[in-house]
Amino acid sequence: MWLTVSYIIIAVYGFALLMIFFYSTAQLHLLFNYVKSKKRRNNSPAFNLSKEDEVPYVTIQLPVYNEKYVMERLLHCIAAIDYPKNKLEIQVLDDSTDDSVTETAGIIRQLQKSGLDIQHIKRTNRINYKAGALKEGLETAKGEFIAIFDADFLPQPEWIKQTVIYFKNSEIGVVQTRWGHINRDYSLLTKVQAFALDTHFTLEQTGRNANGYFMNFNGTAGIWRKQCIIDAGNWEGDTLTEDLDLSYRAQLNGWKFKYLEDVVTPAELPVVISAARSQQFRWNKGGAENFIKMFRRIISSKRMSFKMKLHGLFHLVNSSMFFFVLIVSVLSIPMLYVKNHYGHLALFFNINSFFIISTAILFICNWVVYKNLHGKGFGIFIRYIRMFFSFFTVALGFSLHNSLAVAEAYAGKKSEFIRTPKFNINKLTDSWKGNQYLNTKISINAILETLLLLYFGFGLYSAFIVNDFAMIPFHIMLFAGYGYVVINSFRTKK
Repeated sequence: MWLTVSYIIIAVYGFALLMIFFYSTAQLHLLFNYVKSKKRRNNSPAFNLSKEDEVPYVTIQLPVYNEKYVMERLLHCIAAIDYPKNKLEIQVLDDSTDDSVTETAGIIRQLQKSGLDIQHIKRTNRINYKAGALKEGLETAKGEFIAIFDADFLPQPEWIKQTVIYFKNSEIGVVQTRWGHINRDYSLLTKVQAFALDTHFTLEQTGRNANGYFMNFNGTAGIWRKQCIIDAGNWEGDTLTEDLDLSYRAQLNGWKFKYLEDVVTPAELPVVISAARSQQFRWNKGGAENFIKMFRRIISSKRMSFKMKLHGLFHLVNSSMFFFVLIVSVLSIPMLYVKNHYGHLALFFNINSFFIISTAILFICNWVVYKNLHGKGFGIFIRYIRMFFSFFTVALGFSLHNSLAVAEAYAGKKSEFIRTPKFNINKLTDSWKGNQYLNTKISINAILETLLLLYFGFGLYSAFIVNDFAMIPFHIMLFAGYGYVVINSFRTKK
């Protein structure tokens, strides 16, 4: 019986490692695309904005919900956008239920007096959340192009001029820009988030876009052709990532996306673990929901080549990688004992080389991104090594939380769109304490993560029991990652 269980453990463990390996090879392919893209010249047709008849009408949509800490900053930033006032409209799509509505209305009245066409649009319900607000605003939007910014984004004054010009190509449906991070160095949590997002917004977005693979509008810091939104079926609220959903429907209909790596739109990263949890949950569950919704359409699409379909499926299944990481993590301890008790199965333990190769591939991919953003040199490489393993460790600590999000999606469980609290954190001395939107309840996930912390502590002890220390580095990272998440989850409780 125990031998049969051992074979099952090895089979499941091996399958999870193989899936992680396939994911890493897809990332490696995107790296090749990314490097090649750097050698290409941008020959895209562009509007000449010095000619009045080529200046298109643009609507800026600001979907907000209870954002009292950042509304003034946001509105004054948007008011400073350098674009002809007679060709610009601003819609504040305000679903707020607190006193921020009154404060926002006051700022908008002042901006209207300056001659700015800015409207305060309030809904009586939050049907379909952000997607519903964007859809309702679109009904009255004057612009043929729709720029969208979340409340924590601070576009540069020249942002519209840098992006709208590429819509001269009538096939372009979306122009997306890269996110910047105004509080990158605030804490280990913000550094890790910035590290992960930098990889997505450089290697992944550029690597996909450069070869014509499907990419996604990131929910903010991008601009849509209004006709594209309508042609793709408009915004829908049946997934938690309405941006990814509409992106794929638009590209399946033949629209092309353009990604601008060199146009950076600064934004604020979540600074407490509960805020990062809510954001990660929404992104990962939404990604899995979109995989369920789209994979049949991708497989049957006659517009997509085999490579496009393969990368599209890997893109949508990205969040499920946390599930496979969790499997490998949990089974790594039983594997130690199986190896110790059944010596004749030792050959099967060579499958661990898949994990080593996968880690090496991800290390190389992230290094290319890091050195392009931060420069080269021995000192920078040493900082990168510390950052990579810090990211890897914290990501392992989030693997249970994100796996449960994915599991909910595959189980068909629907959940409310939980906004990420904004804190107006701009410098190291700013504090998040006292934020009225902060979720201070201890999640059941934190209790489960505490149990896993103890479990991986047992894994470290097990190495001495079986006198096998091959898994020690992995178990140290697991213990440290879950320790970081657990400690910070309880520390942010009031």
